[in-house]
Amino acid sequence: MANAASGMAVHDDCKLTFFELKTKRSHRFIVFKIEEKQKQVVVEKVGEPTQSYEDFAESLPADECRYAVYDFDFVTEENCQKSRIFFIAWSPDTARVRSKMIYASSKDRFKRELDGIQIELQATDPTEMGLDVIKSRVN
Repeated sequence: MANAASGMAVHDDCKLTFFELKTKRSHRFIVFKIEEKQKQVVVEKVGEPTQSYEDFAESLPADECRYAVYDFDFVTEENCQKSRIFFIAWSPDTARVRSKMIYASSKDRFKRELDGIQIELQATDPTEMGLDVIKSRVN
């Protein structure tokens, strides 16, 4: 386990699950949460490859912070099938201030543990991470 700047450790499952998403494409998304009592980031939910972006968006709590990774498939103008791995820092306005601070201070260190992130998004409400935003960021 690696220590984050805020004192948060990263559970090995986080790295292993991300590696499976990146190399084997065995997951569509991963939602991570910080367990404050254990002072570590853990995997909260994993999405099957068949699940949609809407399934992913619905898996984020309305009033709690989370980190998430989403494997977005798309077709280029040249008709090539491609994929981009998004890192999303979900920090809704309704979340507790302490929680927002912990997630913000741990984010960069946690993100470094996930080698292969291609695009990062910060979102405080669902419109900031809508499918239209995702599509606009891949080009």
